[in-house]
Amino acid sequence: MGINKASDIAANLQIGPTTLGMVRLYIEAEGVELPLDFEPDEADEIAEELKAAAARARATEKR
Repeated sequence: MGINKASDIAANLQIGPTTLGMVRLYIEAEGVELPLDFEPDEADEIAEELKAAAARARATEKR
């Protein structure tokens, strides 16, 4: 599945700190639980990428 392909899969996303000082993205979908842990600096980079993608999506939406 590519980033541009539509999907009917629903998922829950939780984001928060762990007791070990990591940032966890926890994804749950159709019986799958996927905890993804990142160092705080990595989480900052991911946040910047999300904001940049949101800005590009907004620009695309206005066309």
